[in-house]
Amino acid sequence: MTRILFVTDVHGSEYVFRKFLNAIPIYKADVGILLGDLAGKLLIPIVKNPDNTYVSTFFGGTYKFREKELDDVKKRISIAGYYPIIVTKEELDEIERNPELKDRLFVENIKARLRSWIKLAEERLKGKNVKIFISAGNDDPLEIEEVLNESDFVINVGMKKVWVDEHHEMITLPYSNPTPWNTPREVPEEKLEEMIEDLVKKIENMENAIFNFHVPPYDSGLDLAPKLSKDLTPSVSEMIPVGSVAVRKAIEKYQPMMGLHGHIHESKGFCNIGRTICFNPGSEYGEGILKGVLIDIERGKVKGYSFVSG
Repeated sequence: MTRILFVTDVHGSEYVFRKFLNAIPIYKADVGILLGDLAGKLLIPIVKNPDNTYVSTFFGGTYKFREKELDDVKKRISIAGYYPIIVTKEELDEIERNPELKDRLFVENIKARLRSWIKLAEERLKGKNVKIFISAGNDDPLEIEEVLNESDFVINVGMKKVWVDEHHEMITLPYSNPTPWNTPREVPEEKLEEMIEDLVKKIENMENAIFNFHVPPYDSGLDLAPKLSKDLTPSVSEMIPVGSVAVRKAIEKYQPMMGLHGHIHESKGFCNIGRTICFNPGSEYGEGILKGVLIDIERGKVKGYSFVSG
C-alpha cells in the first residue's frame, strides 16, 4: 500500500510549505504531491528611511518600525504568501513607474522562494524513502519551470507521466480553463482537451491511473466559487461551478482510478464520477493553514482517505 499526502494552492506561504514537509513523516506518507499554485500574489515594499526606520503597508494598515523589528515584519508578510522587498523611497518610485521592472522583481522573488523551498525539501527528506512531486498551477509564471527542473529529488511533474509507485501512473495538468483574472496558464476548453488527450496517450493502464489536474471537473461540487458581479465583486450568498468541462469529459471518458484537483479554494471535498474518486483539499494559505488529503492506494483501488488540516 502507498500513502499519498496531497496538497495544493500554497500561493507562496512559507508556513504552509514547511507544514507540508513536516506532515509527510508525521503522517507516514510515502509520496508528497504539491499541485500549484506555488506563487504568491504580491510584492510588499518595505521602505527604508534616511533615519534607519522602516515603513510598509500591508494587511490594510501602514506600519513604521525599527531595524530590530524588520525580521518579524518580513516573516509576517512571508507567512501570508507575499514577498517583502527592502527599498528606498527613490527605488520604490522607480518600480511604480516601470511595470517591466516590477514584473521582473516579482518573478525573481517567486523563483528565489521556490528555490529555497526545494533546497529545504532536499535537506529534510532526501534519503528517507519518500517521493516528492511538484507542479505549477494556472497562477504560476512560466519562468518558474527553470527552478522546478533543477532538482533530482523534488520532481517537476507538469505535463508529464510519472510512476507514483510500481503500480500507479500519474499524469499532471498545470493549466486551467479561462478565469476572470487572466492568469499565466489559462487556455480555452478546446486546447485543454487537446492537452489532456496528449497526456492520456502516455498511460499504460487506466484502471490504476491518477489524473493530477489542477482545475477540477465542471459541476462536480469541487469547483464551486462565489459568483462575480460585472466589477468582479464576489457574491456572499451565491456559489456557481467554474471548473473545466474538458476535465470532466476526460474523467467520464477514461475513468481513471483517481482525480487530484485544487484551484478552487472554497471547495474542499470529494466526489465520484463513475468509478473515479476525485479530491480537492481546499486552501487556507492566507491564514497559514495546511489543508491536505491523505490517501491510501493499493493496486488500482483507493483503500481509504482522510482530510487533514493544521
